[in-house]
Formats: sequence, structure tokens, C-alpha cells
Amino acid sequence: MQARRQFFEAGIRPSGLVSEAVIQSWLRSQRQHCNGRRLALAPVSPSRLHATQERCRGLLQALQHELPTLEQALAGTGTRVMLTDDKGIVLHVSPASMRPRDERVGLNMSEQAMGTNAPGIVAATGQACTVTNGEHYFDELHAFRCAAAPIRDVHGRLAGVLNLMVEQQHFSFDAAPVVGMYATTIENTLLQAQSHEHLVLRFQVTPALLHTPLQALMGVAADGRVAWMNGTAAQLIGQPLDTACSAQELLGHDLSCLLQLSGQPAPAPLRLASGLGVWMQAHLQTSHGLGSHLDTSSVEDQASPATTEATPVAEAQPLATLREHSAQLIRETLDQHGGNVSQAARALGISRGTLYRRLRGGRDEGF
Repeated sequence: MQARRQFFEAGIRPSGLVSEAVIQSWLRSQRQHCNGRRLALAPVSPSRLHATQERCRGLLQALQHELPTLEQALAGTGTRVMLTDDKGIVLHVSPASMRPRDERVGLNMSEQAMGTNAPGIVAATGQACTVTNGEHYFDELHAFRCAAAPIRDVHGRLAGVLNLMVEQQHFSFDAAPVVGMYATTIENTLLQAQSHEHLVLRFQVTPALLHTPLQALMGVAADGRVAWMNGTAAQLIGQPLDTACSAQELLGHDLSCLLQLSGQPAPAPLRLASGLGVWMQAHLQTSHGLGSHLDTSSVEDQASPATTEATPVAEAQPLATLREHSAQLIRETLDQHGGNVSQAARALGISRGTLYRRLRGGRDEGF
């Protein structure tokens, strides 16, 4: 292809012929593979693979939550699904390759190992990209077309990369938005699973978009601070993802107000501080919630001797504080209704049994 001839033979930057992401990756790959352009497959050691799988257990469980739908959608297209960790180590490939040596769990897809490729670029930059045929650095990969998108965790860090790929054929659909949508869905699942100590808010300008990849998500800590938000939430609020503010500042509503939403089964209309009207739901994670099914702990966290004993207490305090807010809300509602349990439960959108359990300090899902 013309871009390769210009870059590799003439040393001319092929601007406009390939994306800037590919050009930058070629430059990085040239520096890293100065001894030639022969591909040497680089699977990691079994011990490193095991440690990586343990560290990424939550990411893998989030993938499994969405994988059946994704595989069903792609079943007639000849497209394969790959998930890597943040370093480019392959954690999952489906369906299985006819040549398992070429694409398998444990293969290192980073630019340092494989040169320019879509998951390698995303691992290096954190930005979605597509790489087709001759845009791959090594000749052995020219039969592939790939589209990859990032998955981030509750701290805003790259957690993994979702990659769609075909071999010796064109994509029969626009792969970039499809991989982006499913990466977002997996990310949303992971964010909620990592929010045991947060009040999780979901909102959008129309309730029809809730529980879809287009929903805005936000986690609010016990002190009212916004602990995290996904990309859609940042867009609706008009703030960067890493904005450090309270819910009162960003949304125009404090924690007590938002906690009231956790007792309502249906989305409620709410006007944000910006004046934008949205529909919002709130969920206080409990032992019966999603977090109990998706283990997001990291091996490195578990191995830290300095925090092993302190961590459970430190994590329990925010959740306990949120539950205190919840119990206080119930008591105030009871007072407003003259102690009538049925009326208070109806106002809160919960059953009388749930109200009694919350007053006794028990845990009940959803409130």
C-alpha cells in the first residue's frame, strides 16, 4: 500500500493516507523493533497469565455478563471477540481459532510484542481505533482487520481492551461503533460491580435510555463526593471525567435527596444544577446486589500486608454511613405520616416488611 511505501521505504510521513493513531504506532514500533519486521509470537509465562487472570477477575466476569448477547449478534459475521488486560495480554478469545497458536489466551498483543495492531494501540493510548490489513506493522498480520475500544474501571484507569477481528475478509458491518457500544456496556457493568460503598445513580434525558449503553452512571460516596462517573454522565453534566466535586455541586442535589430516589422503583424526573431535566434512578449496593456476583478484587490489593486488616473497616464505614442516611429518611417519613407504617412505606415506595427491616438495621436489597 502507498502509505507503507512512503513511511517504510521513503521515510515520508503518510498523513491523510492512514490515521494519525496508526502513524504514531508505526513510529513506536520502529523504535521497539529496530532489528527487523519479522513477527515472533510472544505468549506470556503460565505464572504471569495466572496472575493476570486473577487481577482481572472482575473484568472477566463483566465480560461474561455481556458475552452471550455479543456472540449472538456476531454469530453470522465471521467476527471473533478478544479481550485483553490493560497491558495487552489476551484474557479471552471466542470463537476458538482454527490455528490456536496464532490467537489464544496468554498471547501478548502489546505494541512491544506485536507491533501496530488495534488492541495494542488502545493499550498504549487508551483511545479506540481500527487497524486494517497493511496498517499492521508486521506482514504476518496483514490478513486481519481489527476494531478495538477501551474499558475503564471505577478509578478512571484502563482496565482492559475489547477487540473485534476478522481474517481474510472485510467486516460486514461498521465495527467501530459496535465494539464501542459493547465496551461501554462491559465498562458500565464493571463500574457498578466495583461500587459496593457508593450510591449508584443512573440517569438520562429520557427514561427509555436507562439500562442501555447510553445511560449515564455515577457513584456517590458517603460524604456526598462524586467518586466516579462514566463518559455519558460527564457529557450530560458538561464536566471532565476526573472532576472532583460533590453531588450538590454537579447535580444540584445533596446525598439525602438522592437517597430518597433509592426507595422508588421507577425513574423520577429531576432537574440538574445546569437546568437540564433528566430521569434518574438510585441504587444503594447491598450484599444481595450485583457487587456480590462480580468480584473485582485485585491480587495486588489482597497481597498488601499493610492494609490487609484495615481495609474491611475502612470500606465498611462509607456503606454504614449511607445506611444511616437511609434509616434517618425512614424515621423522618414516619414522623411526617404520624407514625403510620403503611402510609410511610407507600410514600417511600417500599413494602412494610422492608421498612421494618431497615429500622431494625437489617439489609434489604434496593433500599
